[in-house]
Amino acid sequence: MRTQAGCRPARFRGRGCGFVLAVSLIFLSGCAAQKSATHSLAPHTEQSAPAILAADASSHTPPTVGVNDLSPDEPFDPFAKPGEEGIDEYDPWEPLNTKFFEFNRQLDRWVLKPVAKGYNVVVPNFVQVGISNVFYNSRVTPRFLNNIFQGKFKGAGIEAGRFLINTTVGIGGFFDVAQRFNLTTPEEDTGQTLGFYGVNPGPYLMVPLLGPYTVRDLVGYGGDIALNPIYWLILPTMHNIESIPTVVDIEERAATYAISIGARAAEIVNDRSLNLEKFQGVEESTLDLYAAVRNAYLQKRAKAVRE
Repeated sequence: MRTQAGCRPARFRGRGCGFVLAVSLIFLSGCAAQKSATHSLAPHTEQSAPAILAADASSHTPPTVGVNDLSPDEPFDPFAKPGEEGIDEYDPWEPLNTKFFEFNRQLDRWVLKPVAKGYNVVVPNFVQVGISNVFYNSRVTPRFLNNIFQGKFKGAGIEAGRFLINTTVGIGGFFDVAQRFNLTTPEEDTGQTLGFYGVNPGPYLMVPLLGPYTVRDLVGYGGDIALNPIYWLILPTMHNIESIPTVVDIEERAATYAISIGARAAEIVNDRSLNLEKFQGVEESTLDLYAAVRNAYLQKRAKAVRE
């Protein structure tokens, strides 16, 4: 199995017809979350963005499950870990969610995965890990601020230290040098911050081209975008809001759209390539893959909020 030490998964909006098209292409090329949260078309997430397709909705690895460990009426969950407590899987829109789930699976099967396989042949593994590190490093601001919002000042300090070390010694974040100094901390995003202050997750959602979310985490995904200065200082995501400053001239929007879409596409293909073998065989061994992915995502997000 391909290793991805230091790799981070991976999580664009606006107004106007041109921007709608751009966002659509960004989503198509994408998440992660979120996700982080998360949140990546194949887990942010890493909401963010989030690998984004169902198969990548969780970083859980399939455990060894004995025949006697499951009741006859209980579907095998390849993502579950022993001892995990059950959670409330509020999924009132399941009929629609299952359709979006299948759409994402087929898109990954016929588009993203073949592209990632070709990319994997051309780009060495250490370069793929480095590229993933660069994208992760660029999203330090939302993680830093959400640590502050939750009163986790030690985590905020670690995020600041990681960014400083990796941006300088790590050559723009390509090398995760900070990890060698044990500068690691759980990722924090806006969805987790909302949960920290008691906001309920709300209904489970399977978003086309993005993947699994809850209503709370989807709002948080937008919050993470708003908190990242890259999107409003350099990229054109929020340039329609006159009060937000920008270092890019309004006339250069076409170029910045192309850059942002290309960067997002590269990130998603890169992360999918790093995860090509991660869920091999899971689909064949799971009676209800949709339910397994839903459970894995909700467990992961509940744990992230508790931490």
